[in-house]
Amino acid sequence: MSGRPALFLDRDGVINEDYAYVCRREDFVFVDGIFELGRTARERGYLLVVVTNQAGIGRGYYTEADFWALTDWMLEVFAAEGCPIDAVYFCPYHPEHGQGEYKKAASCRKPQPGMIKQAAREHGIDLTRSVLVGDRESDVEAGRAAGVGCNLLLAPAGDCRTAVGATAVVQNPVQVCSYLKDWS
Repeated sequence: MSGRPALFLDRDGVINEDYAYVCRREDFVFVDGIFELGRTARERGYLLVVVTNQAGIGRGYYTEADFWALTDWMLEVFAAEGCPIDAVYFCPYHPEHGQGEYKKAASCRKPQPGMIKQAAREHGIDLTRSVLVGDRESDVEAGRAAGVGCNLLLAPAGDCRTAVGATAVVQNPVQVCSYLKDWS
């Protein structure tokens, strides 16, 4: 597929500190360096796309409306920081712990590649020239399954996580900048 590259970002643990089921502004703390990464990606011609599992919706901890209210605020902050986000994709389902309609296996839930593939179709993204940043092995697996060219695991200093198949492990968002190629 020809098209623009994208920088795919997981939310909790990549964009914001992961305090488990973050759903309120007062609990949302941006990860140091995320805006610098966003601006660098935009300067180099990347679309910015968020792909996030949100099982807290499926578990009944918060609603889709709560998710979108927080997301709208997050989008405003990114735009004010000079790195507007182009699209947000989320998966509210969980195969074991979801409630009602949210209890199901879904192709959008990472490690499945559904959200990434949908974004590629809807935005004309060249996945082979794209970069994904996630903080879990399931993020890396989804990127690989979708055909994303560079899949990075974010593991802060002192964290010894590894991901099979990750292109590299980075300690902070600023380190991701060196993996962004100038595709223009």
